[in-house]
Amino acid sequence: MKFQKGDAIEGKITGITKYGAFVEIDNESSGMIHISEISSAFVKDINEALKINQTVKAVVIGANENGKLALSIKQLPRGEKIPKTDSPDKPAETHRSFEEMMNKFKRESEEKMSDIKFLEPKRSGQPKKRKN
Repeated sequence: MKFQKGDAIEGKITGITKYGAFVEIDNESSGMIHISEISSAFVKDINEALKINQTVKAVVIGANENGKLALSIKQLPRGEKIPKTDSPDKPAETHRSFEEMMNKFKRESEEKMSDIKFLEPKRSGQPKKRKN
């Protein structure tokens, strides 16, 4: 076998399905990145993370008896980035630390809460009078 488990590779996305993306590494080797191996965050739609003809870096996590490789982007060594898409209008996300993801979540939550508070009707602070 040309590639071993743990080898970092670079290849081109040649096809996308609901469950994964097919990668051509060279004329002799190809593999697949399962949807669960794209990112440590939940990926609902592969087409939002990867594009056909996009060049990606991945790590070999296994191979079947036909020599087809099982690949993972999320298991790349820390600091490696998911390459940008070939489409300039939507670059691919990079791996982020837990703290960065939490800070983004907190910031977005605070923005949403301030919008909700702004839209709530103003209250006078006076208790409502009860009718007897």
